[in-house]
Amino acid sequence: MTVSTQGIELKAGSRAWRTSIELLSSMRFAISLLTVICIASVIGTVLKQHEPLGNYINQFGPFWAEVFQRASLFNVYSAWWFLLILAFLVVSTSLCVARNTPKILVDLRSYKENIREQSLRAFGHKAQAELAESPEAAARRLGGLLAGGGWKVKLQSRETTRGTGWMLAAKTGASNKLGYIAAHSAIVLVCLGGLLDGDLVVRAQMLFADKTPFKGGGMIADVPAQHRLSERNPTFRGNVMVSEGTQSSTAILNQSDGILLQELPFAIELKKFIVEYYSTGMPKLFASDIVIHDKATGEQTPARVEVNHPASFKGIEIYQSSFDDGGSTLKFKGEALRTAAKPFDVDGVVGGSSVIQGDSSSGAEALTVEFTGLRVINVENLTADAVGKTDVRGVDLRTSINAQLGAANKLKDGKTLRNIGPSYSYKLRDMAGQAREFNNYMLPVDLGDGQSVFLLGMRESPAESFRYLRVPADAEGSLDGFLRVSRALADPVMRQEAVRRYASKAVDKQRDDLMGQLAGSATRALTLFAGAGGSVAGLQAISDFIESNVPEAERNKAGEVLVRILNGVLYELVQMTREVAKLKPLPADAETQQFMTQSVLALSDLPLYPAPFLLNLTDFTQVQASVFQVARAPGKTVVYLGCALLILGIFAMLYVRERRLWIWLEPLDGRPDISAATMALSTNRKTMDGDKEFEHLKRRLLALEEKEK
Repeated sequence: MTVSTQGIELKAGSRAWRTSIELLSSMRFAISLLTVICIASVIGTVLKQHEPLGNYINQFGPFWAEVFQRASLFNVYSAWWFLLILAFLVVSTSLCVARNTPKILVDLRSYKENIREQSLRAFGHKAQAELAESPEAAARRLGGLLAGGGWKVKLQSRETTRGTGWMLAAKTGASNKLGYIAAHSAIVLVCLGGLLDGDLVVRAQMLFADKTPFKGGGMIADVPAQHRLSERNPTFRGNVMVSEGTQSSTAILNQSDGILLQELPFAIELKKFIVEYYSTGMPKLFASDIVIHDKATGEQTPARVEVNHPASFKGIEIYQSSFDDGGSTLKFKGEALRTAAKPFDVDGVVGGSSVIQGDSSSGAEALTVEFTGLRVINVENLTADAVGKTDVRGVDLRTSINAQLGAANKLKDGKTLRNIGPSYSYKLRDMAGQAREFNNYMLPVDLGDGQSVFLLGMRESPAESFRYLRVPADAEGSLDGFLRVSRALADPVMRQEAVRRYASKAVDKQRDDLMGQLAGSATRALTLFAGAGGSVAGLQAISDFIESNVPEAERNKAGEVLVRILNGVLYELVQMTREVAKLKPLPADAETQQFMTQSVLALSDLPLYPAPFLLNLTDFTQVQASVFQVARAPGKTVVYLGCALLILGIFAMLYVRERRLWIWLEPLDGRPDISAATMALSTNRKTMDGDKEFEHLKRRLLALEEKEK
């Protein structure tokens, strides 16, 4: 029997109806649907699913983002067309199985013993011989031999002109055809399991039970009932975030236009979250010690959840998905960057916010600080080669800083890994709702040039990489030295005094004319550098001044002179700030020179830092949180059964050969004690094994030796 690719052919009904049923039940239609599902699965794997729409707009642009959204490519596996194709595939494959199974079962029971003698001589594997026994005796003897070899045998006697003949029909490997039923049934079961465990049930509740996604914010307890799914929901898959020492009984199901809340029949309490790291800084172990509180009985069940080792309770699997900050408490010291405003203290919680009132005298508006993250361990690559390629004057270090800071799995060969301490992130949001994100490191970092710096990062939107300003640590290892000189630079009195000290030290007191000229040049350089009276500050202001006022042939020399003067005046400014702070003067050594070099560069870039103050983390108490995936998946067992059937079916179709053997026995020349035997073998695949088996059967059954060609 051969399996046809044609579908069910109805005898009645309109032509369009008969054609539709034939197409739907045909194997070619099922294969086409399976191909479309494979393509859609590739899209769903390559394209991140259920991301915020803004991420797709940044990646593909507004036009294509809208096109992809209308095609539901951002949620392929829950798209209506994907579920519809799955449903059609289930129906089509089921009809294929239903159409061919009866034929296969009939063929399994049939020995095809009614085949004619003339037909045996047309087979590719055939042989003839004479046996010194009656046809009946030969048939029973040969049938016993075949039955002993695992063949199923049926004998049939026939009356011919030569006497009573016997047809021996045998078969083996019939499970090959059962492989077709198993493999195609497996496709049906896997698709049914996918429909059960997918969004089909949730979407049905949204359609028929008036459940709608929630698009707002606030506390979970305040979300209305129309956005919640019952504990009896037969299938779901969502996320639960639980902080240490707290518990939660509500899972969040992400939808393309909001979220649905899934009530659980139990609450998950996180006792302790455990994370271990490789030397590269990549986590190697996530584990959560939890207690499951049964709502119905109040029973408490302790459990441990690890990656690939879920806990199970009341048919719901609890998987370790990831981890997050659970509301760590943070203590900050707010430091003004350009003014002499007093420091202020700010306390916050990750995930919370605080309002910082602006200075009414300067017209600064109030800002809202949103505390977004705390990362205690940062293992980074700090190779000398990577550091040496960084432009220390750059505020925008998008390319170069990635060679030193970033994900540990993107490091280059020859890396030097070191934990550079905690980092913290926050957003500053103005009264208009515009926000900038900041990411700073708590401790100073030596990037390889011998000068420890504080890394202050910022970006305008999540689509950008962080840009880092590198502020040198002073002799006491803090930011205070740089902040003092930054504030002094904005004070005209301090600038004038620094110029006076520099000029008096650089020129003989007897040369008042030279001292006046030097003081004038120093005042001009320091004023330009401070940005007083102009929109541009830093080294860029000095460069613009030289290009506007100095002939091109003399610009290099003039630039060297002005930068040398600027360094000298800033050195005096630093010494003045230490004197005011009652600290010892900086010695004239290499370390001081490195500090001054980095200070000049940081002060030059500071006007580009879009915040009037810096939040310096002084203390924190870390609180971890586990993110669990909870799933009730009744289709899992169905999928497992389908996978088992698929393996068995493919094995049967590929590795089991169906063979049928016929031997016709009739009296030779009317002599009942001698039989003329005609043997033929049929197999579903022509292989070398089939040739060898036929030769073996000839020798064993007919006592024929293989003839040389």
